[in-house]
Amino acid sequence: MSLYEASFRVRHECPYREISERNPELTIREWYLDDCQVVEITAPDVPDADVLDRIDDIGMVLHESVDESGLHVVTQSCLCSLEGSIVERFEEHNCLYQPPTIHRQGWEHYTVIAFDDADVRALLQDLEDDREIEVLSKTSIEQDPVPHSMLAPVDRLFEGLTDRQLAALRLALERGYYEQPRRTSLRELAAQTDVARSTYEEHLRKAENKLLTSAGEFLRLVTAQSTGDPLSVEQGRSERPAD
Repeated sequence: MSLYEASFRVRHECPYREISERNPELTIREWYLDDCQVVEITAPDVPDADVLDRIDDIGMVLHESVDESGLHVVTQSCLCSLEGSIVERFEEHNCLYQPPTIHRQGWEHYTVIAFDDADVRALLQDLEDDREIEVLSKTSIEQDPVPHSMLAPVDRLFEGLTDRQLAALRLALERGYYEQPRRTSLRELAAQTDVARSTYEEHLRKAENKLLTSAGEFLRLVTAQSTGDPLSVEQGRSERPAD
C-alpha cells in the first residue's frame, strides 16, 4: 500500500504573517495541542524591542532567552483563533497533518500525508480557491516505512482520556504492571489510591482501550509497508509437531 506526502506553503492573513514577513530572520514553529497552541520563535540574532513586543502579544511566554547566540522564545495561547483553521480542512480531505507548522518570510509551511493521492489533490485544489499556495513537493512513499517523526503529536494519542484514567495508567506504568513478569497487581495498585479496586480497574481498562484505539491510526502508518504476517510464521513454528 502506498502513502502520499505533500509539502506546500500558503500565504494568507494569520497572526504570524506580519511578524515573519517583516522579520525574515525569524523562524516560527507552531504546534496544536488539545487545549492550546505552543509556538517556538528563534532567530540567529538579537531582535529589536519592537519584535519582542509583538511576540509578547502572541500569548503567554513560557520561556525566553535573548543573548549573543540569538533569540529563543516559547509561548502558549488558546485555540479559539483556530476555529475553521486550515488544519480542520486537512481532516475534511482525510489528510494527516504533520506538525509543526513553520512560518518564515510571510509563508506558512505544511506537510501532510494520506492513503489516497486523490485526497491530496482535492486538498490542494480546495486551498487554491481562497489563498495563495505553492506546492514544494508531492511524492509517493512506497519502499520505506513511515518515519516515526512524521506521526502526529504524542498528545493526540491521549485524546479523550480523563484525568483519572491518565493517573491510573501512569501509576500502572510506573509500578511495573506492564513489565514481564509483572512487578505488581491490580490489588496492589488500587491500594495506593483512594478508590476501590473495581473503580481503579475500570479507569485503567478504559484508558487502555482509548489509547489502543487512538494508536490504531498510527499503527497502520508504521506497518503500511510490511509484507507477510510475522505472527503466522511464529504460529507455524509453534504448531510444528515435535520430532
